[in-house]
Amino acid sequence: MNKKKIINDPVYGFVKISFEILYDLIEHPFFQRLRRIKQLGLTNYVYPGATHTRFQHAIGSLHLMQLAIQVLRSKGTEVTIEEEEATLAAILLHDIGHGPFSHALESSIITGVHHEGLSLLYMQELNHDLGGRLELAIKIFTGSYKKKFLHRLITGQLDMDRMDYLKRDSFFTGVTEGVIGSDRIVRMLNVYADQLVVDHKGIYSIEKFLIARHLMYWQVYLHKAVLASEILLMKVLQRARSLAEKGADLFCTPALEFFLNNPVSPDDFKDSRDQGRKLLDRFALLDDNDVMSSAKAWTSHEDPILSLLCNNLINRKLPRLEIRDSPFEEKHLERIREEVLKKGIAKKDLGYFVYSDQISNYAYRPSDEQIHILYPEGELRDIAEASDLLDISVLSKTFRKYFLYSPKYLHL
Repeated sequence: MNKKKIINDPVYGFVKISFEILYDLIEHPFFQRLRRIKQLGLTNYVYPGATHTRFQHAIGSLHLMQLAIQVLRSKGTEVTIEEEEATLAAILLHDIGHGPFSHALESSIITGVHHEGLSLLYMQELNHDLGGRLELAIKIFTGSYKKKFLHRLITGQLDMDRMDYLKRDSFFTGVTEGVIGSDRIVRMLNVYADQLVVDHKGIYSIEKFLIARHLMYWQVYLHKAVLASEILLMKVLQRARSLAEKGADLFCTPALEFFLNNPVSPDDFKDSRDQGRKLLDRFALLDDNDVMSSAKAWTSHEDPILSLLCNNLINRKLPRLEIRDSPFEEKHLERIREEVLKKGIAKKDLGYFVYSDQISNYAYRPSDEQIHILYPEGELRDIAEASDLLDISVLSKTFRKYFLYSPKYLHL
């Protein structure tokens, strides 16, 4: 069977599957599940076109990684066939541990279990299924392989993950401020002393990339209506979990029912290989359809709070989300809580309707890993220093804002 297929991607055109093992990974049920998980969760409540999936994102990241390896080889960096295959497998699987609506799920149903750790567990299981063929991919993915620049292509400030999701998300949302020249950035990549660097001719593309990332966070990822919808979903799942713990009758799909009724910790996935695999298999059955179908059924549940929250979610009756540069005063929060209590909500249930927290955004953090610009004479300079744009040094700071989530009727 010919496994070296071509996939037609709307962002890049034809994407070649260059190794047979990549086809085998794509065909695996663990990976096919990503077709049923939207990349941006409920962002389509704001940008209707944002219905693309994590499957598409993984394929796009694979395409950019193939291009990056070709570019680095053309500049004299040695990447063996084995290293290429392993790096491509690692980027293909980098998001395989994502659950549906990851943030809401990780804050309510499967607490303490994060998608990064699950991705590694899934890779280890796939490695077992494939007879150890992912050993090198796992080393590169975890950063334990000797060639550190390969890891940085997967996880770093200029990794293929970020490169794809910025371009793909701007494409499907229609937010042109997020458009980046990913092809040019990749072609400007280089390796110097085992570091992933950017040739000096690419400095303007990097400036555009960092500014686009900053704008996409505020305009898309942290848009107040997107944030409000995600918090609403989180509250739905928290209420469902609370009712399940009290023995309430809750219709939901078998995949979601298991996690609602069985508290799961990170250690449960690592308990024993047999038990861990069973849990991973169960988690692999959980996708967007389970959550939204269950929420739709709960719109008529006898619990008035769950019913109200689910009706608001399904019919896009979003709460108000107010964002400020400084924390909300306690007097203001107390006034909001008192207004909600007047509507017949019990004090113990206030948290489902009034919620305050903070969000932060940074486009570039030199303390994590610097983006180095390589000049012809061999000099390396950090992008914040090399750039003649004031914006870049500003974007290296963490911007923090505070929000208040509350019923919209209080503000009419």
